[in-house]
Amino acid sequence: AGPGSYTVGTMSERFDCHYCRDALQGKKYVQKEGRHCCVKCFEKFCANTCTECKKPIGADSKELHFKNRYWHDNCFRCFKCYTSLVNEPFMLRENNKVWCSNCTATEDAPRCKGCFKPIIAGDQNVEYKKMVWHKDCFTCSQCKQVIGSGSFFPKGDDFYCVSCHEHKFAKTCAKCKNPITSGGLTYQEQPWHSECFICSNCKKQLGGKRFTAVEDQFYCVECYKECVAKKCAGCKNPITGFGRGTSVVNYEDESWHDYCFKCTKCARGLANKRFVCHNGKIYCAECPKRL
Repeated sequence: AGPGSYTVGTMSERFDCHYCRDALQGKKYVQKEGRHCCVKCFEKFCANTCTECKKPIGADSKELHFKNRYWHDNCFRCFKCYTSLVNEPFMLRENNKVWCSNCTATEDAPRCKGCFKPIIAGDQNVEYKKMVWHKDCFTCSQCKQVIGSGSFFPKGDDFYCVSCHEHKFAKTCAKCKNPITSGGLTYQEQPWHSECFICSNCKKQLGGKRFTAVEDQFYCVECYKECVAKKCAGCKNPITGFGRGTSVVNYEDESWHDYCFKCTKCARGLANKRFVCHNGKIYCAECPKRL
């Protein structure tokens, strides 16, 4: 907008300057609020002060005003990029600085936590817990590769891609030595993949099932009975250690369930008792005398 509050012209009649009383006839003058004054007195007493440069806006200058603030036309520039804002959209911000619309949008945009530059409309970005990154700035703290919109694991102020998280933090399977990323189980304080903790014979998974460990091998109940367990010299069934008869009697490379270790003649149970072996058979201490 123009001045509006005063007019400039050349005096043709006899008038004196309202302030210095010099004759104005034939001279350039300014009329403001019904008073006539010379150009010099106008700048000294009447001119508006430029909001930007703080100097008076003389009668020969083009003046712009907005909300009771005034600028020389060449001072009305974007505070950030210095582009002239005459006839351009603008915003009046703190400290009476004018900004163009582009710089305003950039200044008000959220800042990338990676490069600290603004994220403007249309930029691909990643948001997490009120933080935001440019998509290409969201990288793994370990390998520095771009995670972008892929899967990641937060650890404090750091972020890890799936691969780096596995190698840095995941437990390692006792059998295959590869990371355990989900599930798994623990046996004797060692972690295992569920698919690695299997029967050595039939290869079925043993998680949540009964099994027997023989040295470094594991067997389900059925395979242990069939392939590993000793056969009872009495009933000829496997000695599994499960259920009834968990105690085992061993004698001369043969084994019995404790309830099967009994006198051949009187069937008296002999576990933890004195016995006699005669012709490959077991007897209580009394029965051999009766033979």
